[in-house]
Amino acid sequence: MTFDQLGLDAELLKAIQSSGYTVPTPVQLQAIPAAIAGGDLLVSSHTGSGKTAAFTLPTLQRLIGRRPAPGAGPRVLVLTPTRELALQVEKAVNTYGRALRWLNTACLVGGAPFFAQVKQLARNPDVIVATPGRLIDHLERRKLKLSDIEVLILDEADRMLDMGFLEDIETIVRATPASRQTLLFSATLDGVVGNLARQLTRDPQRIEIAGTDESRGNIEQRLLYADGLGHKNKLLEAVLGCTTLNQAVVFTSTKRGAEEISLQLQEKGFAAAALHGDMHQGARNRTLQQLRQGRINVLVATDVAARGIDVAGISHVVNFDPPRQAEDYVHRIGRTGRAGRTGIAITLSGPRETGIIRAIERYTGDRIEVHTIEGLEPSPRAANPRPAGNKPRFGSGGKPGGFGGRGANSPWPSEQPRRSSSGGFGRNAGGEGRFSSERPQGARRPRP
Repeated sequence: MTFDQLGLDAELLKAIQSSGYTVPTPVQLQAIPAAIAGGDLLVSSHTGSGKTAAFTLPTLQRLIGRRPAPGAGPRVLVLTPTRELALQVEKAVNTYGRALRWLNTACLVGGAPFFAQVKQLARNPDVIVATPGRLIDHLERRKLKLSDIEVLILDEADRMLDMGFLEDIETIVRATPASRQTLLFSATLDGVVGNLARQLTRDPQRIEIAGTDESRGNIEQRLLYADGLGHKNKLLEAVLGCTTLNQAVVFTSTKRGAEEISLQLQEKGFAAAALHGDMHQGARNRTLQQLRQGRINVLVATDVAARGIDVAGISHVVNFDPPRQAEDYVHRIGRTGRAGRTGIAITLSGPRETGIIRAIERYTGDRIEVHTIEGLEPSPRAANPRPAGNKPRFGSGGKPGGFGGRGANSPWPSEQPRRSSSGGFGRNAGGEGRFSSERPQGARRPRP
């Protein structure tokens, strides 16, 4: 089935074609016609599945041919957990909706100038994309009303609840009409997300797309054992120096770790930059723009800052610090292998992190295959952390200077380091627990 069979306007189809998409993804196939029909939706889909277009396109279809009345308030509200995801969604709305000459959008996120957003609201936007905390700020200061909202969309609802936004979401929903259409997208629809869905929706259609195995089928997952922080630093340089790498996201557990690794990669000649929650919004926007333009090929980021990044050129994800939550691992590696592309996800595991690796494997049901880099092999103790009798069997091939682990058919031989592996990165870069993890600030009302 193609997009022109989903009930979309010809102008939207032109915008889709101009964006380079020809065949809808599974979530788009199911969600677009269902949303156009006007009912509430609960959608569970993995990261990189095309869910942004799955709610953006039917929402724009609703707006086509129905210009707002003079003085009317916003008609569509999209809530997202992070600034970067909000900016990405607003960009998608403007890209697909460029034929709607009158379409006006506003992006309300923390870290951006408040009064500049007030000016956006004064232009009576049709679509608002916001993080919950900043939207509450505008509501409390009576800078906007939500009484004309026709469609409420919650993107990554599970993540918003994880970040402590439940109270804010409930406050926002109370300000919208009961007659609205509600579209809730989440990695899972159970537990607290299910409880929220029951509060927000009326007779919703439930759509569940792909299990974890299928969603990561185009991402090759690799595991490199390290003897310690110094060994990790050398492995990171070797991985980033491989010839097939286009762009990479390197994940650290702390903001300070992201800064330090980024600076030291720059010293080694890599076009690297950091992205974390302490950066001003303008600096974060410039960094992401440089990544999209290809001026940066290594982004060193924390989990919260990198949420929602969608850049076609990201071929590799490297977990310098393995995530403490297995669910975060899935979101991290989802920065590559998006929209049907292939990708490589590499996790560097130190002696104290083998338990995290096992937890990730239990959560995902995947076995992360062990690899080595010739000349940077771990000690026997670090190389055999799994219980006896439970270790998968791998070959020991690979060309000199390449990556071993799959015998003569290893896909890594061509990925040879372009630079020497001397020197180090990441002084106190977070793997040793020296710095606090990045978390939203504030006990009651986080500001993403």
